[in-house]
Amino acid sequence: MRVHFIAIGGSAMHNLAIALHKKGFHVTGSDDKIFEPSKSRLQNHGLLPASDGWSPDNISEDLDAVILGMHARSDNPELLKAQELNLKVYSYPEYLYEQTKNKRRVVIAGSHGKTTITSMLLHVLKQTGRKFDFMVGANIKGFDTMVELSDESGIAVFEGDEYLSSPIDRRPKFLWYKPQIALVTGVAWDHINVFPAEEVYNHQFELFAQSIDPGGSFIYYQQDPVLQTIAKEHPELNVLPYNEVEASSEGGETLVACDGEKFALKIFGHHNFQNLAGALLVAKELGVSEKDFLKSMRCFEGAARRLQILSEKEDASVFYDFAHAPSKVKATVAAVKDQFPQRNLLAVVELHTFSSLNREFLPQYKGAMAAADEAVVFFNPEVVAHKKLEEITTTDVEQAFAQKGLKVFTDGDKLHQFLAGQRLKNSNLLLMTSGNFAGIDVNALAGEVLG
Repeated sequence: MRVHFIAIGGSAMHNLAIALHKKGFHVTGSDDKIFEPSKSRLQNHGLLPASDGWSPDNISEDLDAVILGMHARSDNPELLKAQELNLKVYSYPEYLYEQTKNKRRVVIAGSHGKTTITSMLLHVLKQTGRKFDFMVGANIKGFDTMVELSDESGIAVFEGDEYLSSPIDRRPKFLWYKPQIALVTGVAWDHINVFPAEEVYNHQFELFAQSIDPGGSFIYYQQDPVLQTIAKEHPELNVLPYNEVEASSEGGETLVACDGEKFALKIFGHHNFQNLAGALLVAKELGVSEKDFLKSMRCFEGAARRLQILSEKEDASVFYDFAHAPSKVKATVAAVKDQFPQRNLLAVVELHTFSSLNREFLPQYKGAMAAADEAVVFFNPEVVAHKKLEEITTTDVEQAFAQKGLKVFTDGDKLHQFLAGQRLKNSNLLLMTSGNFAGIDVNALAGEVLG
């Protein structure tokens, strides 16, 4: 098979390219600019394009498939050439389905927690000796890539994203997968640039439920009102609600009991106990017992940037998390405070996405950091301008979060100066962003504040 990737440098795209290369496909690709770590990883597999840029000469009639990434535009010269030659142009999720259409597909969706639950499942399946294909949106300890495809496995586990499939396919990615087992963690409005109203966003999850194979399993968080309604409308599915696993905390460890035995886990927070309950239901559907599940979870350390510990000492820790949407920020802040109630919590969030920097969407953050003792919000006006959004002010942010004592920074150097001046004692620092805090080296920062 000869496959060409347009925009091969993307996080998901380069992982799929490597997976197909390892499967024996002849893979080529192009991009206008490729950054680390994609660049080094493609180079290590001999897949790095010889030069940056697009060229119609990369497209020829002998290609079996062209895979189009979100970074490309609809007028991309390589895409236009492929269309001119009537070549099959796939979106990223469409091609994942193509590779796994004869397998039992599991899809984990939802506005928050889907990466963590997918990571839990992959970890447990690996620990229990199962063979499986997968796609997940973060690096996981014990896995070399974020995508793997093989001819030997009968199961495929995908993280299901509700964002657009490609520049020429405006459907959510998760509508391509047609799962036999689907889990939805919860629905909280996001991606305002694509779904301008909450009702439009919520409807995507109804469409997702409709895409499940008849007779398949629909696993959902029972306390979510949107999902409660969706579940009632699908009697043709095996509907399985979940809440959260009963857990206790002793000496900083999370303990979960099963058949009279206690299992010490490294995860914490109510949102992770919900994630654990959902992952357990999916695992049972795949034939994994509860005891084997919990045994496997004892050494689960989480996905990258999901309450990742950058540095710690006896009475202080620095956490790094991908949280950016209001529901994610609220759950993450509450989790750290609940686990360490005796410690002061300084929580910092960067507004970086289209939604978070949108003046209309900002009020969704009201109370999101209420569990923090000290709260800081950072946004970069240059990013707002780059995204061609209406200008927002520090006053807009203060009014939206409605939190007493909130500090707002718009200058990365001043934020760094403020944070580096902290000396954590009986305290935790929680850094949350889908960006990079204007280039702050968070690992170096963690060392500074704990020094």
